[in-house]
Amino acid sequence: MRVFPRLKFLSRAVHEEQEGEHDGERNKYPLTDGSLCTSLTLTVWKKSLVISCKGFTVIDSYGNLAYRVDNYIGHPKEVILMDASGNSVLTLHRSRKLGLVDSWFVYEGETGTQSPRSKWCKSKNSAVCCVRKRVNLLDGKPKVQAFVYRVASDSDKRHAAFTVEGSYAHRTCKVFDEYRKVVAEIKRKEANSKDVSFGIEIFQLVVHPGFDPSFAMALVLLLDQMFS
Repeated sequence: MRVFPRLKFLSRAVHEEQEGEHDGERNKYPLTDGSLCTSLTLTVWKKSLVISCKGFTVIDSYGNLAYRVDNYIGHPKEVILMDASGNSVLTLHRSRKLGLVDSWFVYEGETGTQSPRSKWCKSKNSAVCCVRKRVNLLDGKPKVQAFVYRVASDSDKRHAAFTVEGSYAHRTCKVFDEYRKVVAEIKRKEANSKDVSFGIEIFQLVVHPGFDPSFAMALVLLLDQMFS
């Protein structure tokens, strides 16, 4: 599977840092691209752990904090995805041309207006990819919500590396690669009891082998910006 190669070591860094803090079950947490041999299920809660701050909290299958977003207020120009320790993993930056379609550029570490805290902080010219909301209602792709483009060359900008299909509003989305293989899914979280409903504020992110979990979570944040 063709992925964004620079994202591999980002997930490895998150895994190694958390591995040093937890023993036993934590060592099984498959965040690296190479060790993700089975699908990884994360629980996403649209709530910040910081009082009076909007954001996201992401929990792994062992009940441990995996990712967090604490600077998420309204529709900002920049959103930072952090690991459990508060280190910047990915920065999502909005770029709007002529007031029309929003394009979001994904960067490694932290960049933009914030002070850099990550050793992976990159300049604006080193975006990993660009994510755009589908706006052409006559393109014959009614299920598509967003396109993910590589930015390495002009040809990459014309052909989507990944497409997101489904309905984020209903928390039922699938991410397809260019070969139509499902690499990640957003699902409603099912309760054990029929009398309990999680609604849309708590849902699941399923990441399949070969796809980067941090980038999958970044797509969740961008879909929330586009469709909330």
